[in-house]
Formats: sequence, structure tokens, C-alpha cells
Amino acid sequence: MQKTLSLLLIVLAFTGYSKTDPPKDTIDIMIGQMIMIGIGDFNLVDSTEPIFGEIKNGKVGGVVLYEKNILFESPKPELALLVETLQKNAQIPLFVSIDEEGGRVSRMKTRYGFPKNVSAQYLGDLDNLDSTRYYANQTAAILSSFGINMNYAPVVDVNINTRNPVIGKLERSYSEDYKEVIQQAFEVISQHNQNGVVPVLKHFPGHGSSQSDTHLGLADVTETWQLEEVYPYKALIDSGAVKAVMTAHIVNKTLDGNKIPATLSRRIVTGMLRDFLNFDGVIISDDMQMGAINNEYGLREAIRLSIEAGVDILMFANNVFDHQRVSATTVHAIIKDLLFEGIISRERIHQSYVRIMKLKAETGLCDEDYYRSLKNKLRAYN
Repeated sequence: MQKTLSLLLIVLAFTGYSKTDPPKDTIDIMIGQMIMIGIGDFNLVDSTEPIFGEIKNGKVGGVVLYEKNILFESPKPELALLVETLQKNAQIPLFVSIDEEGGRVSRMKTRYGFPKNVSAQYLGDLDNLDSTRYYANQTAAILSSFGINMNYAPVVDVNINTRNPVIGKLERSYSEDYKEVIQQAFEVISQHNQNGVVPVLKHFPGHGSSQSDTHLGLADVTETWQLEEVYPYKALIDSGAVKAVMTAHIVNKTLDGNKIPATLSRRIVTGMLRDFLNFDGVIISDDMQMGAINNEYGLREAIRLSIEAGVDILMFANNVFDHQRVSATTVHAIIKDLLFEGIISRERIHQSYVRIMKLKAETGLCDEDYYRSLKNKLRAYN
């Protein structure tokens, strides 16, 4: 009950203030909600892990899980305990997120006792929307049953370059035909929304034509990108079903002549996604520790540029070597310094906070009995 009361007081407090002057004593909460963090390499719950303290102190708004967090002899009860413990430490319930696209990009594999999930390309080639609905509902229902409330899917990249090392070759695109991408993705979005799991479209403004992998370094699509790569976003956003979009780290000098990755580009994130496509939901960065960002920009500069671009949630997945990991505390401190130095405005932070809290409310995370309902749901795996 205390958890719910605290959340309600926070939400109510903000409704009484103008957007230009949010109360100073809540700035830490607002910044914390903008941080999505990888929890580390552990899978068994250990209360001494730093992430639990950071969550308790309001420095984290969401976490991202990987296969390394599910590697258990008995994965289902341990995963349920992990999610419950993460949420138990949060004053404002977390986005608990995962990459569960299907096919090659799957964390919840059959060897851990989860059902088979097929690739986007398989479904696109099959071209049977009943099958797409079946697999999408299966995925979303399983995620929901474990309290995982956000999935970085569907991929709506059009398969312009079938030899693309990070999209086409991994069968992550539904089709070379943008109309087929729209049809398939709409079914996936619908099934996730019905199961209370936020679907996150990716990778804006289109990664399907790239010839290199942004995990490793810069990927310039200036000569290969096509306008039709934006069509799925336009159609799906106009449908009203899209609540979250992930940015790509691709460089497109046609869209931004500054040769800057899309995640850091105000022209692309705000000018194109917000203003041109009229998207008013939550914008999430791809992992800020990928080579296209990490190799080219310092941490503070990357954070500054992404927030100025219009990104609401910054992801630091910590899928890196130990010495490269970034804590939520560090990210929080950098954002706060940028704010106090007048480089980023309170209004800009508040804009993202309002969008994030709206999405959490729409997802049921602000419901009075959310935590109790989550515990009851997870009992099935005890």
C-alpha cells in the first residue's frame, strides 16, 4: 500500500505544476525514470548487487534482461523471483524489458523450457496472419506471466538489403515489401497490447538497408536508405496502437547532414519522428554502449545529445566487459549535472517524465494493486 501511495502522490504532485516549473525536489525521480539499465551478469537473486540499491534510491526507471539473467537449472521459478525482487525494491514500478523477437533473437530459449518462437522472416514468408497472431500471443502471454512488461519487438525494418549482417542475415525483418511488414507488425503489436506488454517498434528511421552492424561501429546508410523504410512507422503510428519506438544508431546524411547517429539527432528524433510523424509516445534509445555510439562519443556527450535529440529513455544494457560497464548512478549524475549547468532544461526532463509515467499508467503499472497482482501471478512458478 505504501508503494502505491508514494506513486500516487508523485503523479498527483506533477499535475499541479506547470511544465516549465516542476518542483525541484522531484528532479531525481524524473531523471531516474529516464534510465533503462542492464542488471548485470547475475541470475540468482543477491540483495548485495548494486542494482537493487539503485532501484530503491530511484535511480532506475526500467531494467533490461538478457539470456545470462535466465541461465538457471530451474529457470522459471528463479526468473519469477528475480522479477518480483526487482519490482519489490522500486517505489515506482519498473519497465522490465527484454529482446524477445523470435528466431535468432530470443532470450527465453527452448532449452530453458520455453516454447519455440519463430523469426520475423519465417512469418513474413509464411504470410499467414493467423500464425503471426498465434506466435505473437504466445510470446506476449509468456512475458506477461513473468511480469516482463516491455518487449523490444516488432522489428519493422524493411529488408532492403537481404545481406544486411544485423537484420536481413539474421531473419529479423518480415519482408522486403513494406506493406507486408506493416501487416505482420500490426498483429504483433495488437497481441502485445492485449497482454499488457509494451511493444517497442525498432529501429527508427530504418536499419534494413545497412551494410554494417551498429553494435560494432558506425553504419552509414546515406546511399542505401529508402523513404519506404519510414512507411511502417507512419502507418502503425497512425493506427493508434504504437506506444513506444526505439531509435537506431545508423548515420543518414540525407536526413541529418551532420553525420550523427539517429539516436543523437534532433532532426531525426524530434523533427522526423515527433513533428513529421506526430508520434507522442515514448522514444527509447538502442543500447548506448554499442560501438556506433561508444566508439565515437564520450559518455557525457552521448547522453547530452540523445536527450537534446528528444530521446525519453536511455538504455545502457551493460552487455560489455566489466571495465566498460556504466551504473545507473553514473548516468543519473551526468544528467543531473547537465541540468544544473543549464545545458539541459527542466522542461526537457519533465517532458520525458510525463510520457514515461503516462505509458506506465496505460500499462497498469500505476494500478493500486499492481504489486499484489504481480506476486499472485508469479506464484504459478513457485
